[in-house]
Amino acid sequence: MIMNIKQEDNGKKGKFFVELDGKQEAEMTYTYAGSDKIIIDHTEVSEKLKGQGVGYKLVEAAVEFMRDKGLKVIPLCPFAAAVFKKKHEYSDRLA
Repeated sequence: MIMNIKQEDNGKKGKFFVELDGKQEAEMTYTYAGSDKIIIDHTEVSEKLKGQGVGYKLVEAAVEFMRDKGLKVIPLCPFAAAVFKKKHEYSDRLA
């Protein structure tokens, strides 16, 4: 399945999300902590998309975004924290 990950960001907080048929089926939310850090605080994937690596794709999108913007992350969300522990190639983004 081709997955289109979208992003909303208002400069204070934002989210990466996946929509299917106009309905949001997965999201990972974050909040800015100062000008150079974000806090990932929540990741949720619907039953429809569970087990397809969608959560990983959301974290991957966030890492690309952070590299683009020169941001670091504090992963408070247990899922995101586990991904950052597992994927050493993302460790350059940890605050």
